[in-house]
Amino acid sequence: MSIKVLLIEDEKNLADMIAFFLEEEGYITERVHHAGEALELFPRFQPDIVVTDLMLPETDGNDLVEAFRQHSTVPILMISASTLLNDRLRALHNGADDFLCKPFSLKELDARMKALLRRSAISYPDQPAKMDKPAEVAGHVSVNEYRRTLFVDGIEIEVTHIEFEIMKELYRNPGKVFTRNELMDRIKGSERAYLDRTIDVHISSLRKKIESDPKNPRYIKTVWGTGYKYVIQ
Repeated sequence: MSIKVLLIEDEKNLADMIAFFLEEEGYITERVHHAGEALELFPRFQPDIVVTDLMLPETDGNDLVEAFRQHSTVPILMISASTLLNDRLRALHNGADDFLCKPFSLKELDARMKALLRRSAISYPDQPAKMDKPAEVAGHVSVNEYRRTLFVDGIEIEVTHIEFEIMKELYRNPGKVFTRNELMDRIKGSERAYLDRTIDVHISSLRKKIESDPKNPRYIKTVWGTGYKYVIQ
């Protein structure tokens, strides 16, 4: 199975270099230079993963990610010359699954893409997909690992891939207290590219989606000085 990559990068030379590398690695790549082109191509191409620059002509990459997230949970890797923590946090908060600072190694780009694809249960070149059995209902939340979907009171909720991974770990272990480091290790393995506080960003986003009162959560509880736990009501 060949993986389809939508590459959005306005620096033509860089886009050509990335696309050539990915195609050599066995990916099917479509590259565009503007957000408008990406939005037009997305439903027709149906990519398995999106790689987009933060700074694009006419719009911000974060706005593009938000537009994708209205209709899709496809893995999104943001790339940017910015090294500012606030830019990384904003990208993750808006729905990006990973953030890679320029300049970067093409091999690292490939590794990060594969990590995102593993988490989304999509096979990448020369690697078979893994299919987990659906999980049973725990409280008013249910997680289907095979379809990678999250339901609240029977209604499907859109979540990013990292949000799903966090919820999956909490859901599998009700009552267990996870430190931020443990959650980061579970969802990113050895890729410790972010500060632990980014976990808080994803937890906050999850609470807004599953809690009736995110400021007074019933299900994803904060254990002060330690981390988080999932409580079945």
